[in-house]
Amino acid sequence: MEGRTREGVVRVEGNARERFYDSRGYGRPDGAALELAPVEAAHLLYRDDLDAVDGLGFREYLASDRGLAVRFLVYADLRNRGFYLAPTGRDDTVGSDPNDGTADLDVFPRGKGPWDEEVAYRVRVAGERTAIPARDLGDATLAVVDEESEITYLATRRPEVEGTSDAPLPEGVPAALLGDRVAVWDAPSELYERGFYGQPLDDDAGDLQLSLLEAAYLADREALDVPGGYEAVLERGREVEGDRFDRRLAVYRDLRGRGLVPKTGFKFGADFRTYADVESVEDLGHSELLVRVLPSDHVFQPRDLALDVRLAHGVRKTMVFGLTDGESVDWLAVERLTP
Repeated sequence: MEGRTREGVVRVEGNARERFYDSRGYGRPDGAALELAPVEAAHLLYRDDLDAVDGLGFREYLASDRGLAVRFLVYADLRNRGFYLAPTGRDDTVGSDPNDGTADLDVFPRGKGPWDEEVAYRVRVAGERTAIPARDLGDATLAVVDEESEITYLATRRPEVEGTSDAPLPEGVPAALLGDRVAVWDAPSELYERGFYGQPLDDDAGDLQLSLLEAAYLADREALDVPGGYEAVLERGREVEGDRFDRRLAVYRDLRGRGLVPKTGFKFGADFRTYADVESVEDLGHSELLVRVLPSDHVFQPRDLALDVRLAHGVRKTMVFGLTDGESVDWLAVERLTP
């Protein structure tokens, strides 16, 4: 049995539908014939279920398309894991552009196939050197194929970032700019003990040192009285970090507004670690999220993405990215997945 390529799909005549679609979920039926995406045709060639495509055997066919090998590796791996799957594109037609920014494969729950119309995973395939815009992630599983053909699956989603922390703020507490931080002498107890703002200078929480982000947030709400006011803290932050300060402040403000307490994530290589349910620093618990702040138009390199996710997993946290233009924030969570 042989296939012929026509308009980007491989057509197989005869009883192809019965042999490959009805029993094993390959392709799209067209009467008794079948239309296959190139990656499906490659897999059937590999299994010796097809003799040739356009006169080519498996090795020659795989080499005929530079991007086919990476997609084939993921397709074959998921088939070996017991899944039926179907190549897909933006318009959900076999043979559509696999690089149009959407998922490449619909993976059906075990025991189900394309006739059940239920999808377990939408998978986007990428080589380890493939740049991936952040805007294209959030509703798909990223299958990254490294240079040794090992596959890492990363689930991406747009999470509901929320908590219950809501400490009342004092008013007009005197504070002083000290280089790249702010000091609050004789601070009211609710700042640190209830709101988890700053760090005590010693075991007594009466004197606090605040980050510029914390100070900007508090000054903007008139909880701090800093010489020069909020604008002075903002200017100092921009002197220290440039435009990055505005992005980090936007994310910090958004997290506080959602009931989470952000603290520095420096020890974890992130911008923040967060606590969702702070009532008192005496009963703080563990932080749940690691947050990295990125521009809205950020483009990921899979190697960096895998590093962040591995780091968060190693300290039992979830890696979350705050994507911002300095005002609004979009949230993206990425975690390891074993299909």
